[in-house]
Amino acid sequence: MNALHNFLFVVYPYICLAVFLMGSLARFDRDQYTWKSDSSQLLRKSGMNWASNLFHAGILFLFAGHTVGMLTPHGLYEHVISPANKQMVAIVAGGIAGSLCFIGLTMLIWRRTTDPRIRLTSHRTDLAILWILWIQLSLGLITLPFSLSHSDGSVMLALSDWAQRIVTLNPDASGLVDLAWPYKVHMVLGMTIFFLFPFSRLVHVWSGLASVFYALRPYQVVRGRRMNLPRSH
Repeated sequence: MNALHNFLFVVYPYICLAVFLMGSLARFDRDQYTWKSDSSQLLRKSGMNWASNLFHAGILFLFAGHTVGMLTPHGLYEHVISPANKQMVAIVAGGIAGSLCFIGLTMLIWRRTTDPRIRLTSHRTDLAILWILWIQLSLGLITLPFSLSHSDGSVMLALSDWAQRIVTLNPDASGLVDLAWPYKVHMVLGMTIFFLFPFSRLVHVWSGLASVFYALRPYQVVRGRRMNLPRSH
């Protein structure tokens, strides 16, 4: 069990990150025509707006919250908010965003699986990644009661320490040994989603991030070329 634990939380994160980055680059280089979200909005718009908005707003909030919450060093916020209060904020905000995202994703899965026209044009990988995200959201919501049972913020600090050690190439998973099973399964499946990212429709997320830099680019100056025509006599 120690060997499996060390593999899942010390070695596996780097495997997933390597595949995530190199796989995305390789797909962009070799298969740019598949770099799309494969939206089904043109086939049927009914229920699409609510489902898509709830899902995207929720998942973007969750991603930003996980990134900032786990990768911000404790010393940067300890004078402003205590670990216990920070954990409570994460539980409330994450619970609301996770519930909205769960509702939107459930509507999208129902729409894609029950509409014959949309189901016919859906790839198996489309349905698979939607179900994986649905399970991941379910696991995240399951962790909320466990987080409420230890309100001192100790588990949040252990998770943050693990994530920051992974990023700084100093991995140590000893603090995760006594975590409840929903946390561990949630973390492993989350890393697996990064592993599957380059091989699914999720790659279109890169385009969304790139559009932010595109909007901040300097103006392109276009000057007309003046042609010197021969004078008529």
